Amino acid sequence: MTIFNLFAVFITVAALAGYINYRFVKLPSTIGLMVIGLIMSLSVLALSALGFDIRDKITVLLEQIDFSEALMKGMLSFLLFAGAIKINLNDLDKQKTVITVLATAGVIATTFLVGTAIFFALKLLGTSLSYIYCLIFGALIAPTDPVAVLSILKSVKAPKSLETKIAGESLFNDGVGIVVFTVLVGIAFGGEASSFGHIVLLFLQEAVGGVIYGLVIGWIAYRMLKRVDDHGVEVLLTLALVCGGYALAMYLHTSGPIAIVVAGLLIGNYGRLLAMSENTRDHLDKFWELIDEILNAVLFVWIGMEILALSFTLDYLIAGLIAIPVTLAARLISVWATINIMEFKRGFSRNATLILTWGGLRGGISIALALSLAAGEARSLIVSVTYVVVVFSILVQGLSIKRVVNR
Repeated sequence: MTIFNLFAVFITVAALAGYINYRFVKLPSTIGLMVIGLIMSLSVLALSALGFDIRDKITVLLEQIDFSEALMKGMLSFLLFAGAIKINLNDLDKQKTVITVLATAGVIATTFLVGTAIFFALKLLGTSLSYIYCLIFGALIAPTDPVAVLSILKSVKAPKSLETKIAGESLFNDGVGIVVFTVLVGIAFGGEASSFGHIVLLFLQEAVGGVIYGLVIGWIAYRMLKRVDDHGVEVLLTLALVCGGYALAMYLHTSGPIAIVVAGLLIGNYGRLLAMSENTRDHLDKFWELIDEILNAVLFVWIGMEILALSFTLDYLIAGLIAIPVTLAARLISVWATINIMEFKRGFSRNATLILTWGGLRGGISIALALSLAAGEARSLIVSVTYVVVVFSILVQGLSIKRVVNR
């Protein structure tokens, strides 16, 4: 099947799921689309159990596009930019220290807390998984997913300062999580990535390099936008910034996600204010909002349908159910430590620890990282456990976060 036909299938399924959700299910868009995707998948499994051999055909279709490749090297750049241009830089600047600690130390702490707890939990279950692979799971599940978080925050009326902390952390901690994940994978498979010097160099190249690179490409795009007064050209320039900037970041081996977030913040604040007319701002906002909604629709339906391509066993399911409270507890500890030990308590609203913990949703990035692992028994277990945690996070936490904030 051609790329166009595959794209046509996913767009059609996403559009039908969106219609069904809007008319009948009436859940928040991303959650409703994922629920419908899951229902479609479970229906296929039920029909296959009754003798209708359609699961294999759909699985072949899903496997023709690498979920990890499509999200991490394609969709993610557009989704991050669409989210970043909506963030007020002044609000973000007020919370920069808290966001930095949560997005770095918080991710690393959660990685080790989750990894260690899962290592012993699996031993009690009689399932063997080396400690380094448990840490790899901790690294891929530690960062909150900006795609999931930002989409849910649209419907939640949280205090502005707290909303900024949640959104800001989610935009940056995925880049840090990917760096930690890459380091641990390098250690698991041996090689130079296991040396301390290489780890420090990799972090500087990916994280710090991503910030610097994002500022450079964002500034270049800003200067070009300032010299043009045509909404078509200016929207095209932002599109080129995202596509070309992300592709070049991968070539330079620096963090594309961090770079695009930084560039998006620059364009969304200074670019929109100082380099665009009101007409261009209107077209730019509508264009990126549409891109965001379309890609979110495809992504969350895809997550719901991805269950067809997984190999679930009872042991994997039990491990996934155990990983849910482990992940939440690790998130709670890292957030509590950040707020209390770092003496940020005065800058947080009441019950912020609970809201930050419950609002730390996991999503497609965790699944994509799990699927990027080399084939083997460890990968099958990690992918299945990750999927269970992500589904719980989006469905249960996503549906209840508004109630938690209001209460």
